[in-house]
Amino acid sequence: MHPLASRGFVTYGPSRKEETLLLPSHIAIIMDGNGRWARERGKPRLSGHRAGAEVAKRISIAARDMGIAYLTLYAFSTENWKRPPAEVQGIFRILEDYLHREMEALAGYGIRMRCIGDRAALPASLVRVVDESEHLTFSGPRLTVNLALNYGGRWDIVQAARSIATDAAEGRLAPSDVDEDLIAARLSTAGQPDPDLLIRTGGENRISNFLLWQLAYSEVYVTPTLWPDFTPNDLSSAVRAYEARDRRYGGLNGQGGLP
Repeated sequence: MHPLASRGFVTYGPSRKEETLLLPSHIAIIMDGNGRWARERGKPRLSGHRAGAEVAKRISIAARDMGIAYLTLYAFSTENWKRPPAEVQGIFRILEDYLHREMEALAGYGIRMRCIGDRAALPASLVRVVDESEHLTFSGPRLTVNLALNYGGRWDIVQAARSIATDAAEGRLAPSDVDEDLIAARLSTAGQPDPDLLIRTGGENRISNFLLWQLAYSEVYVTPTLWPDFTPNDLSSAVRAYEARDRRYGGLNGQGGLP
Protein backbone atom coordinates (compact mmCIF):
# COMPACT_ATOMS: atom_id res chain seq x y z
CA MET A 1 0.00 0.00 0.00
CA HIS A 2 1.21 3.47 -0.84
CA PRO A 3 2.14 5.38 2.35
CA LEU A 4 -0.39 8.14 1.62
CA ALA A 5 -3.24 5.63 1.56
CA SER A 6 -3.10 5.23 5.34
CA ARG A 7 -3.88 8.96 5.61
CA GLY A 8 -6.85 8.74 3.22
CA PHE A 9 -4.96 9.39 0.00
CA VAL A 10 -3.71 7.23 -2.81
CA THR A 11 -1.57 7.91 -5.86
CA TYR A 12 -1.76 6.48 -9.36
CA GLY A 13 0.06 6.70 -12.65
CA PRO A 14 3.69 7.06 -13.66
CA SER A 15 4.38 10.24 -11.70
CA ARG A 16 3.51 9.58 -8.09
CA LYS A 17 5.02 12.86 -6.97
CA GLU A 18 2.61 14.85 -9.12
CA GLU A 19 -0.74 13.11 -8.62
CA THR A 20 -2.44 12.54 -5.27
CA LEU A 21 -6.12 11.66 -4.98
CA LEU A 22 -8.50 11.84 -2.03
CA LEU A 23 -10.14 8.46 -1.59
CA PRO A 24 -13.80 7.77 -1.01
CA SER A 25 -14.21 6.07 2.35
CA HIS A 26 -17.11 3.90 1.15
CA ILE A 27 -17.69 2.51 -2.35
CA ALA A 28 -20.85 0.66 -3.36
CA ILE A 29 -20.93 -1.49 -6.50
CA ILE A 30 -23.82 -2.86 -8.53
CA MET A 31 -22.08 -5.85 -10.09
CA ASP A 32 -24.01 -6.11 -13.34
CA GLY A 33 -23.28 -8.07 -16.50
CA ASN A 34 -22.50 -11.63 -15.42
CA GLY A 35 -25.19 -13.14 -17.63
CA ARG A 36 -24.27 -11.07 -20.67
CA TRP A 37 -20.60 -11.93 -20.18
CA ALA A 38 -21.47 -15.63 -20.24
CA ARG A 39 -23.79 -15.31 -23.23
CA GLU A 40 -21.15 -13.50 -25.28
CA ARG A 41 -18.88 -16.51 -24.72
CA GLY A 42 -21.54 -19.12 -25.41
CA LYS A 43 -21.50 -20.30 -21.80
CA PRO A 44 -24.26 -20.93 -19.24
CA ARG A 45 -25.28 -17.89 -17.19
CA LEU A 46 -23.97 -19.49 -14.01
CA SER A 47 -20.45 -19.47 -15.44
CA GLY A 48 -20.73 -15.68 -15.49
CA HIS A 49 -21.75 -15.67 -11.83
CA ARG A 50 -18.77 -17.88 -10.95
CA ALA A 51 -16.44 -15.52 -12.78
CA GLY A 52 -18.09 -12.59 -11.03
CA ALA A 53 -17.43 -14.11 -7.61
CA GLU A 54 -13.71 -14.28 -8.36
CA VAL A 55 -13.73 -10.64 -9.50
CA ALA A 56 -15.43 -9.66 -6.23
CA LYS A 57 -12.45 -11.09 -4.36
CA ARG A 58 -9.90 -9.26 -6.56
CA ILE A 59 -11.74 -5.96 -6.25
CA SER A 60 -12.05 -6.35 -2.47
CA ILE A 61 -8.29 -6.87 -2.17
CA ALA A 62 -7.64 -3.93 -4.50
CA ALA A 63 -9.95 -1.70 -2.44
CA ARG A 64 -8.14 -2.80 0.71
CA ASP A 65 -4.77 -1.96 -0.85
CA MET A 66 -6.02 1.46 -1.91
CA GLY A 67 -7.09 2.28 1.64
CA ILE A 68 -10.87 2.11 1.14
CA ALA A 69 -12.60 1.48 4.47
CA TYR A 70 -15.98 0.12 3.29
CA LEU A 71 -17.08 -1.72 0.17
CA THR A 72 -20.70 -2.76 -0.43
CA LEU A 73 -21.34 -5.34 -3.16
CA TYR A 74 -24.84 -5.97 -4.53
CA ALA A 75 -24.78 -9.75 -4.80
CA PHE A 76 -28.49 -10.68 -4.84
CA SER A 77 -31.42 -8.27 -4.79
CA THR A 78 -34.98 -8.81 -3.61
CA GLU A 79 -35.96 -8.57 -7.29
CA ASN A 80 -33.59 -11.36 -8.33
CA TRP A 81 -36.12 -13.94 -7.12
CA LYS A 82 -37.90 -13.30 -10.45
CA ARG A 83 -35.12 -15.18 -12.24
CA PRO A 84 -35.52 -18.88 -13.12
CA PRO A 85 -35.39 -21.02 -9.93
CA ALA A 86 -32.43 -23.01 -11.25
CA GLU A 87 -30.41 -19.83 -11.70
CA VAL A 88 -31.37 -18.53 -8.24
CA GLN A 89 -30.37 -21.76 -6.57
CA GLY A 90 -27.17 -21.85 -8.62
CA ILE A 91 -26.26 -18.33 -7.46
CA PHE A 92 -26.79 -19.38 -3.86
CA ARG A 93 -24.55 -22.45 -4.32
CA ILE A 94 -21.83 -20.30 -5.88
CA LEU A 95 -22.00 -17.83 -2.99
CA GLU A 96 -21.97 -20.62 -0.41
CA ASP A 97 -19.02 -22.41 -2.02
CA TYR A 98 -17.12 -19.15 -2.45
CA LEU A 99 -17.54 -18.02 1.15
CA HIS A 100 -16.73 -21.48 2.50
CA ARG A 101 -13.56 -21.60 0.40
CA GLU A 102 -12.39 -18.03 0.91
CA MET A 103 -13.40 -16.99 4.44
CA GLU A 104 -10.02 -17.86 5.98
CA ALA A 105 -8.19 -16.06 3.18
CA LEU A 106 -10.37 -12.98 3.66
CA ALA A 107 -9.55 -13.00 7.37
CA GLY A 108 -5.86 -13.22 6.46
CA TYR A 109 -6.24 -10.21 4.17
CA GLY A 110 -7.65 -8.19 7.08
CA ILE A 111 -11.09 -8.03 5.44
CA ARG A 112 -14.24 -8.14 7.53
CA MET A 113 -17.23 -9.73 5.82
CA ARG A 114 -20.77 -8.63 6.67
CA CYS A 115 -24.06 -9.69 5.14
CA ILE A 116 -26.81 -7.09 4.77
CA GLY A 117 -30.29 -8.04 3.67
CA ASP A 118 -33.20 -10.26 4.68
CA ARG A 119 -31.78 -13.67 5.57
CA ALA A 120 -35.15 -15.25 6.32
CA ALA A 121 -35.71 -16.54 2.78
CA LEU A 122 -32.11 -17.61 2.12
CA PRO A 123 -31.16 -21.31 2.20
CA ALA A 124 -30.21 -22.45 5.70
CA SER A 125 -26.86 -23.77 4.48
CA LEU A 126 -25.96 -20.38 2.97
CA VAL A 127 -26.98 -18.57 6.17
CA ARG A 128 -24.73 -20.88 8.20
CA VAL A 129 -21.74 -20.12 5.97
CA VAL A 130 -22.52 -16.39 6.09
CA ASP A 131 -22.69 -16.51 9.89
CA GLU A 132 -19.40 -18.40 10.04
CA SER A 133 -17.75 -15.92 7.66
CA GLU A 134 -18.90 -12.97 9.74
CA HIS A 135 -17.62 -14.59 12.92
CA LEU A 136 -14.25 -15.59 11.47
CA THR A 137 -13.55 -12.21 9.84
CA PHE A 138 -15.08 -10.02 12.57
CA SER A 139 -11.78 -8.40 13.58
CA GLY A 140 -10.66 -7.56 10.04
CA PRO A 141 -9.01 -4.14 10.42
CA ARG A 142 -8.34 -3.16 6.79
CA LEU A 143 -11.67 -3.24 4.97
CA THR A 144 -15.33 -4.03 5.72
CA VAL A 145 -17.14 -5.71 2.84
CA ASN A 146 -20.93 -5.59 3.01
CA LEU A 147 -22.31 -8.42 0.90
CA ALA A 148 -25.87 -7.45 0.01
CA LEU A 149 -27.85 -10.71 -0.11
CA ASN A 150 -31.62 -10.68 -0.62
CA TYR A 151 -31.27 -6.94 -0.19
CA GLY A 152 -33.49 -4.11 -1.37
CA GLY A 153 -33.35 -0.44 -0.49
CA ARG A 154 -37.09 -0.33 0.16
CA TRP A 155 -36.82 -3.40 2.41
CA ASP A 156 -34.05 -1.67 4.34
CA ILE A 157 -36.17 1.43 4.96
CA VAL A 158 -39.23 -0.67 5.86
CA GLN A 159 -37.35 -2.75 8.42
CA ALA A 160 -35.93 0.44 9.94
CA ALA A 161 -39.44 1.94 10.12
CA ARG A 162 -40.81 -1.19 11.76
CA SER A 163 -38.07 -1.11 14.37
CA ILE A 164 -38.79 2.54 15.15
CA ALA A 165 -42.57 1.93 15.22
CA THR A 166 -42.12 -0.95 17.66
CA ASP A 167 -40.08 1.22 20.01
CA ALA A 168 -42.64 4.02 19.74
CA ALA A 169 -45.56 1.67 20.42
CA GLU A 170 -43.79 0.34 23.52
CA GLY A 171 -43.07 3.82 24.80
CA ARG A 172 -39.31 3.90 24.21
CA LEU A 173 -39.55 6.63 21.58
CA ALA A 174 -41.66 9.72 21.00
CA PRO A 175 -42.56 10.89 17.47
CA SER A 176 -40.35 13.92 18.03
CA ASP A 177 -37.37 11.60 18.50
CA VAL A 178 -37.54 10.43 14.88
CA ASP A 179 -35.00 12.22 12.70
CA GLU A 180 -32.54 11.32 9.96
CA ASP A 181 -29.91 10.13 12.42
CA LEU A 182 -32.35 7.75 14.11
CA ILE A 183 -33.47 6.26 10.80
CA ALA A 184 -29.86 5.85 9.64
CA ALA A 185 -29.07 4.07 12.91
CA ARG A 186 -31.74 1.43 12.14
CA LEU A 187 -30.60 0.70 8.58
CA SER A 188 -28.49 -2.34 7.74
CA THR A 189 -25.42 -0.12 7.29
CA ALA A 190 -25.76 1.54 10.71
CA GLY A 191 -22.45 2.85 12.04
CA GLN A 192 -20.90 3.18 8.57
CA PRO A 193 -20.52 6.28 6.43
CA ASP A 194 -22.86 6.52 3.46
CA PRO A 195 -21.23 5.57 0.15
CA ASP A 196 -19.24 8.38 -1.42
CA LEU A 197 -19.19 6.59 -4.76
CA LEU A 198 -21.60 4.21 -6.49
CA ILE A 199 -20.15 2.17 -9.35
CA ARG A 200 -22.42 0.31 -11.74
CA THR A 201 -20.91 -2.05 -14.28
CA GLY A 202 -22.68 -3.24 -17.41
CA GLY A 203 -23.78 0.16 -18.68
CA GLU A 204 -27.28 0.43 -17.20
CA ASN A 205 -28.22 3.84 -15.77
CA ARG A 206 -30.34 2.99 -12.75
CA ILE A 207 -29.78 2.17 -9.08
CA SER A 208 -32.08 -0.88 -8.99
CA ASN A 209 -33.43 -0.51 -5.44
CA PHE A 210 -29.93 -0.42 -3.97
CA LEU A 211 -29.16 1.56 -0.79
CA LEU A 212 -31.94 4.07 -1.53
CA TRP A 213 -31.45 6.06 1.68
CA GLN A 214 -27.66 5.80 1.78
CA LEU A 215 -27.06 6.92 -1.82
CA ALA A 216 -28.71 10.32 -1.36
CA TYR A 217 -25.47 12.23 -2.06
CA SER A 218 -23.29 9.57 -3.65
CA GLU A 219 -21.40 10.24 -6.84
CA VAL A 220 -22.42 7.79 -9.59
CA TYR A 221 -20.00 6.17 -12.02
CA VAL A 222 -21.40 3.93 -14.77
CA THR A 223 -19.12 1.84 -16.97
CA PRO A 224 -20.07 -0.42 -19.90
CA THR A 225 -17.53 -2.96 -18.67
CA LEU A 226 -19.27 -6.17 -17.63
CA TRP A 227 -18.58 -7.21 -14.05
CA PRO A 228 -16.45 -10.30 -14.84
CA ASP A 229 -14.17 -8.02 -16.92
CA PHE A 230 -13.90 -5.33 -14.21
CA THR A 231 -10.32 -5.00 -12.97
CA PRO A 232 -8.45 -3.11 -10.24
CA ASN A 233 -7.44 -0.64 -12.96
CA ASP A 234 -11.12 -0.03 -13.65
CA LEU A 235 -11.63 0.59 -9.95
CA SER A 236 -8.79 3.11 -10.05
CA SER A 237 -10.42 4.84 -13.03
CA ALA A 238 -13.68 5.15 -11.09
CA VAL A 239 -11.84 6.68 -8.14
CA ARG A 240 -10.08 9.11 -10.49
CA ALA A 241 -13.44 10.20 -11.87
CA TYR A 242 -14.78 10.60 -8.34
CA GLU A 243 -11.87 12.80 -7.33
CA ALA A 244 -12.39 15.05 -10.36
CA ARG A 245 -15.94 15.93 -9.32
CA ASP A 246 -16.97 18.88 -7.17
CA ARG A 247 -19.19 17.51 -4.39
CA ARG A 248 -21.53 20.36 -3.44
CA TYR A 249 -24.22 18.69 -1.30
CA GLY A 250 -26.71 21.28 -2.52
CA GLY A 251 -24.35 24.22 -1.94
CA LEU A 252 -21.73 25.93 -4.06
CA ASN A 253 -18.06 25.30 -4.70
CA GLY A 254 -17.99 22.01 -2.81
CA GLN A 255 -18.60 23.74 0.53
CA GLY A 256 -22.07 22.36 1.23
CA GLY A 257 -23.61 25.84 1.34
CA LEU A 258 -23.51 29.32 -0.04
CA PRO A 259 -20.13 31.10 0.08
